[in-house]
Amino acid sequence: MEISATGRLEVRITPSDVGKRVVVRRLGEPGAGPEKFTDTVGVLTSWDGGVLMITRRDGESVRIPQSALVAGKVVPSAPARRRGPAASYAELARIAARAWRPVESERLGEWELRAAVQDVPHDEGTPAPPAPAERPEGAERPEGAVSGRRAGFTRRANSVLPLGDPGLPLDAALDAVRRWYGERGLPAYVQTATGAEGTQELLCAELERRGWVREVTAELWTGALAPVADRAEGAGVVLSRTVDDAWLARYRRKGVSEVALRVLGSESPRSGEAGREPGPSVWFAALPGAGAGEPPAAIGRCVVDGRWAGFAAVEVDPARRRQGLATEVMAALARRALDEGASAAWLQVEADNEGARALYRALGFVPHHAYHHYRAPEPETSAAPERS
Repeated sequence: MEISATGRLEVRITPSDVGKRVVVRRLGEPGAGPEKFTDTVGVLTSWDGGVLMITRRDGESVRIPQSALVAGKVVPSAPARRRGPAASYAELARIAARAWRPVESERLGEWELRAAVQDVPHDEGTPAPPAPAERPEGAERPEGAVSGRRAGFTRRANSVLPLGDPGLPLDAALDAVRRWYGERGLPAYVQTATGAEGTQELLCAELERRGWVREVTAELWTGALAPVADRAEGAGVVLSRTVDDAWLARYRRKGVSEVALRVLGSESPRSGEAGREPGPSVWFAALPGAGAGEPPAAIGRCVVDGRWAGFAAVEVDPARRRQGLATEVMAALARRALDEGASAAWLQVEADNEGARALYRALGFVPHHAYHHYRAPEPETSAAPERS
């Protein structure tokens, strides 16, 4: 915190510092607790009408009245990383996007619009609701799915990746995004990130001002690959380029379609598919179950892309958790990734998945940035005309 030569705290930020990372100290709100002061660190996204808005690393926005400021200063754009491989947000965003490749994409300036549309079978006897409904990560239906409608498989393959200037004013760009997804029967999503150098706190604030709703927040973690390979023998783990019915029986997403298999990369090693650029190397792992015909005790997926290996779909039979099976699967995949020249690893994990977070910390992973999916607001409906 900034202290003057006389020992007094000082506010050394102004509205001209919008877009910069700051730390501020404010007076605590009356009745909020025994603490007299509260410190906030994040990106200053606006300073209007005597109110500061600061977006923290996790994407949460904090509203601070200017009258409550006690001290403040600009700080470096991101803290120095002491663990894990060095990487920029832009590099990791592109690597992660290639791990969940859409079926179709289109450029809007430096934004990428992505879609992987699949039909959702209609449940007999169940009428389809009038509009798409969203389910959280891991739900049985794909994102944006309603029985009998079209939906996208994973938000990561059905959202805009905004890595730069869309070439249009923001409102015009967002209108184009909504039209593009509307033509495909999908809700419009924009994927943003916070908490690292080059992330998109200002865009998050602009989306929120326009009524876009943040529905999902997760984190991307990074770590060295070799320690993962050394943690277990990977005994009994079977690796394959494709998924079979047994693997899918353990996968948490039900009703996986041909579109979903393309996004996952099944049967799509480096050679690529017709009409698509060659993609990364994809491997699937399965640790057989205890009995014949049973789903695997554990599964996993690894995408090898240059120096990076991305882990996903690590699932364990609930009855066999805490037996080190996830570590065995990841170790086997890590060895294969090392053989293909990778040296660094990444994965994505939700904030409330404490079991997975504890495992990944033990394997040497640390958070790099948070990412979020913002959904477009429902279009306003005009009021019915009054009867004369």
